[in-house]
Amino acid sequence: MGLEFVYNQLSLCMLVVVSHLNQSEIHCINPNCHRPYPQPWGNRFCSSCGSPLQLVDRYIPLRQLGTGGFAQIYTVWDSHTQTEKVLKVLLQNSAKALDLFVQEAKVLANLNHPGVPHVDTDGYFQVHLSDPSGQINLPCLVMEKINGLTLEEIQKQYPHGCPQEMVLNWLLQAVDILQHLHQRHIIHRDIKPSNLMLRNSSSSGLGGELVLIDFGGVKQFRELILKRQNSSTRLFSSGYSPPEQIDGAHVGVQADFYALGRTMIVLLTGKQPSELENPFNGEFNWLPEIQKTGNDNINHKLINLLNDMVQQDVKLRPANAGVLHRRLSKIVKQVPVNKGLTAIKPDLQTAIANLIQAIAKVSFNLGKTCLQIIKAFFYTIWAIILTTIGAGTGIFSGFIVSERTLWSQQITDFVHQTIPSLATGTQTFLGSEMILFMSAGLGTAWGLTTAGVFGQRRRYLVASLMGITGYGLGYFVGQLMQIEYGEAGILGGILVAISLLTLGLGLPSHYIVHAIIAAYGTAITLSLGISLNLPVVPLQWGNLWGDFIFFGLVGISISFWLAVSYYLIVPILRLIGWR
Repeated sequence: MGLEFVYNQLSLCMLVVVSHLNQSEIHCINPNCHRPYPQPWGNRFCSSCGSPLQLVDRYIPLRQLGTGGFAQIYTVWDSHTQTEKVLKVLLQNSAKALDLFVQEAKVLANLNHPGVPHVDTDGYFQVHLSDPSGQINLPCLVMEKINGLTLEEIQKQYPHGCPQEMVLNWLLQAVDILQHLHQRHIIHRDIKPSNLMLRNSSSSGLGGELVLIDFGGVKQFRELILKRQNSSTRLFSSGYSPPEQIDGAHVGVQADFYALGRTMIVLLTGKQPSELENPFNGEFNWLPEIQKTGNDNINHKLINLLNDMVQQDVKLRPANAGVLHRRLSKIVKQVPVNKGLTAIKPDLQTAIANLIQAIAKVSFNLGKTCLQIIKAFFYTIWAIILTTIGAGTGIFSGFIVSERTLWSQQITDFVHQTIPSLATGTQTFLGSEMILFMSAGLGTAWGLTTAGVFGQRRRYLVASLMGITGYGLGYFVGQLMQIEYGEAGILGGILVAISLLTLGLGLPSHYIVHAIIAAYGTAITLSLGISLNLPVVPLQWGNLWGDFIFFGLVGISISFWLAVSYYLIVPILRLIGWR
């Protein structure tokens, strides 16, 4: 036993001499340790918590690199191979997190590609630690350490976008990696600049082999299962993941193409996804940025390829990596790729040119913002005009229908028989009033839809039905509430009417947000008018001019608050990542 102890101590001393790295300190991986670092080199147990510092008699944690997902990342010394490696320690104890962690270990152990970190078959293991709080089981995964820079770090050297040849080189290598993964029925699901590294790259030389890292979100699939699959685990990176992945729908290999396309566009433009995405409709408008930076000599076939990769519709993206390879091979013939490209330090002339470009860009953006404000103003005015006309036309039509037909009496009799309380008291239900409301809803919906603003898809039929239903139900709810709350009860009906109408307009996204803003904004506006004793609500329905004024004001308010929601609230929500 004594000889074994001496042998182990001599081995540790030899590691200090052999290694060219600074291994004078060790890091304890116990998450509950009060003083995990630094631990003196040569200690077998943590001096603070007593946890072992040599894992499975092989790996010695040197320092913490950071946190990735639910795991802590460390650099470790492998005493068997005399090399540095990377250790991931899972801290999340949920069953789903453990399943993903084990899946990552199995996937990496079965892959054999220079663009994927190598993991030995015994690279996954568990460390059992004793702690005052109880037994701690830490799943661990040791993998090859990739020395180099991520594409995110390299991009910082090119604030106006990386050279086309360089990006094309990375795209070629990334597609080759994805082809290797997809042939083995593996989807990465988390491609972005920070998860792509160049092996042995440096700040002065970017030539190197591309490596895809962080397989914590990988998904294994089979073709038959993928075709009938309805949902996936909701893991995504904002700005890079495709819509189907964000929504938790089924994800195929095209999800990796979408993320890779966005990654390459970000590298070409030097802009983050949030700067390239239109906050109003979610479109990825990156070509104007290329033109503004002067880097507009991008091959048109490469532009088309990247646009196809980032299509919202899965069916419009390339079908597989083989298709991408064939299209890239044609592009390479026109744009020679030099794999030994190096970063060029900007000189004074380049710095001055960059400053001029930055000033021009700021001026352009200011002008563009002013133009958007002017357009938003005129679009809102246009919506107000058509909505007011539509509401007025609806009121006039409803007045004729209620006077010239028996529908109003039939509706009144039916409701009074169904709900007798609405037949007595100060607030009596009248079918003629309900017809007026429904007609006003129809006219308002047509006016808004005809205006075509706020990114609508002009769904006349759906908007008309929702307008009629919303305003009709709104009147009914208002009558019920007015029995108890009096004049203020009409506001409850307004909330119902406008929220349903808004949901039927076919707005591009954030339907609930638009409905809430339009409904509550209008209700608050009317409430303010009532509190100021303004004649915003007619004393008696059926007074044609009073109804014109009320529903006209409602139409104006809807248009205004939809503009606020579309041009202000939703863009802010998009910027903070709510898709």
